[in-house]
Amino acid sequence: MTEDIKKIRDNIDSLDNELLELLNKRAQQAVNISKEKQKSKGSDNFYNPEREAQVIRRIKELNKGPLSEDNICRLYREIMSACLSLEAPLKVSYLGPEGTYTQLAAQNHFGSSVLSMPYSDVEEVFCSVEKRDTHYGVVPVENSTQGIVASTLDMFMRSNLRISGEIEISINHNILSKSNNLNEIKKIYAHPQSFSQCKEWLDKNLPKSEKINSSSNAEAALISSKENNSAAIASTVAAEIYQLQTLSKNIEDNRNNSTRFLVIGERDTEPSGNDKTSIIVSAKNNSGALYSLLEPLSKNNVSMTRIESRPSKHNNWEYIFYLDLIGHIKDKSLEKANEDIKREASLYRFLGSYPAAVNTKNVK
Repeated sequence: MTEDIKKIRDNIDSLDNELLELLNKRAQQAVNISKEKQKSKGSDNFYNPEREAQVIRRIKELNKGPLSEDNICRLYREIMSACLSLEAPLKVSYLGPEGTYTQLAAQNHFGSSVLSMPYSDVEEVFCSVEKRDTHYGVVPVENSTQGIVASTLDMFMRSNLRISGEIEISINHNILSKSNNLNEIKKIYAHPQSFSQCKEWLDKNLPKSEKINSSSNAEAALISSKENNSAAIASTVAAEIYQLQTLSKNIEDNRNNSTRFLVIGERDTEPSGNDKTSIIVSAKNNSGALYSLLEPLSKNNVSMTRIESRPSKHNNWEYIFYLDLIGHIKDKSLEKANEDIKREASLYRFLGSYPAAVNTKNVK
């Protein structure tokens, strides 16, 4: 070992000593905050979405490298997650089973120090939060190539839960198997959407393999882990959980494939400085009805990022509209637009204002 290397390593050891001391000081401040919150609220839920979003944005702005923004964000997510666990264990439900992209989204958003609980469908995730078995839930809401997740939108018509946050992750599909060679694969399991998203690769590389639908890619990995000469399209997280080989990575046809997830909870979220608002509205099937609902947005300079229609399920040919808007409900322009929309709508439901997501690379 050269003297220069020894000196650099001594510097690293010294910095590690400082980091450890500072991390524990930060953790102690989290404990102090929990004690103050217990005095005023008596709650076991100390998670504040707007505060966490502000911390991440601030750290990103301060970062000058060489660590990338993604790496810095992941580090701070884990620091905040560990500190939050000292205040009280946060319980988060997600659309399971283990190894789904929803679990990955939950980990990216809350860190690994929370208690993550898988549920078999979107309705059960909502129910777990409504019954207070968990503090928050994570559900998929749309994919960039396959569109909206109807079951999630439908649940908002039946639930009083609020949207507390959103998560957007890039989706990378992989071929997982007990086998060591693609030539051995006779059957492939996957969610139908994943088959659609990987059609070109499958047609070229596994054209003769039987394609079998599963309820999720994680379930596909579970089934494949019990069968010879089969494979699953799933994440590398699923490969770790179900002890499968990754035979081919990133097989999706569209490399810009991403999925958006929503965090659901009981509380309203305060402004973070960069927020979205989601509402559900409906109008009778009259000429110009939709224009009347949307006109207040233009008049008040409010931008809309998404509109989705769903059958009302009450009257034929009547629809409800799911809208994503830029801004927080407490912003004056958005507040005024929403009051005008309420007057025009036959149905109006506020789903929540929450910090806007930053796209996260699926690096696992």
